[in-house]
Amino acid sequence: MQNIWKADWEETKKRYLDWWNGRGLIVSMWEHLQKDGAPHEEVPQPAPAKDLNQLWFDPEWRADDLHYRLSRSSFKGDILPVANTQLGPGSLAAILGAEVEGGEDTIWIKHREDYGDDIVFDENNPWWKLHLDLLRACKKRAGGRYFVGCPDLIEGLDTLASLKGTENVLMDMVLRPEVLDEQMRKINEIYFRVFDRIYDIVNEDGEMAFCYFSIWGPGTVSKLQSDISIMFSEEDYRRFVQPYIREQCQRIDYTLYHLDGVGAIRHLDALLEIDELNAIQWTPGVGEPQGGDPKWYDLYRRIKAGGKSVMASWVTLDELKPLLDNVGPDGLSLLMDFKSERDIDAALKIAEAYR
Repeated sequence: MQNIWKADWEETKKRYLDWWNGRGLIVSMWEHLQKDGAPHEEVPQPAPAKDLNQLWFDPEWRADDLHYRLSRSSFKGDILPVANTQLGPGSLAAILGAEVEGGEDTIWIKHREDYGDDIVFDENNPWWKLHLDLLRACKKRAGGRYFVGCPDLIEGLDTLASLKGTENVLMDMVLRPEVLDEQMRKINEIYFRVFDRIYDIVNEDGEMAFCYFSIWGPGTVSKLQSDISIMFSEEDYRRFVQPYIREQCQRIDYTLYHLDGVGAIRHLDALLEIDELNAIQWTPGVGEPQGGDPKWYDLYRRIKAGGKSVMASWVTLDELKPLLDNVGPDGLSLLMDFKSERDIDAALKIAEAYR
């Protein structure tokens, strides 16, 4: 990418490669903050969105808005220049027929009461067409200046819950496990079809970035999850989740698993059994301290001892040095809680002593 809006891009690439392999230290943040000084390039600011429909579902307006914002964003440290093309958390469900509604701060994807047992990928689904239109519009604007991120598709049981409702999925787990098995196989098959089509658009010379948690790799990259698993046992996780996550990890070059909530820690052993999984991100959940708190040091050590890299999220400046001292810098990616470029500079000064 000759025109990329990140002067130290080659150094950051090397640190990401090291991190995927359990060695590097990454200091970054999710999303972006405004850079100090002149923009990377003078870009006209689009008119404000007329309504929520344009804010979320007008691909040309969103591409212009992202282009403008990124031209004024800081990419210091290992912050990635990535256009966030998300169309709601779990937009694979929208592609498969779930209801979609734009809100003030996010897009809501809701299950349909009349959704049956058949999982069908309709190429004419309007939300699928919107995905493609948005990605193409952003790629055209980017012109190699930044990556166009893969949307937060989500997969497996979380997608099924967005289609049919969580209670129905959990009831099927007990009463119709063979139906659930077949639906999981079908969702994984469709996931790969959708992911491959998206990769064909967003990749830059075989490299790509993923919107959620802002990750990059020299090949295919994805964030994986199963948030619904906080509601069921380790045995059910190994039947209804682990095989499909393993298949994704085998087919995608670089994978990060989003482990969400204290109750989900019981599934960590099953995740560590997936040899091809590269890294695990930890989200503590409501009412818990964020990722830089000493409460999670043992969890991070356990993940690293299991051969996976770690992503700790919403780490504050005062938590940075104690975290590095207690967990060690190797295989550690830190999504920091930065407020300004001055914060970034301070964090980089601390991190440099550990590299």
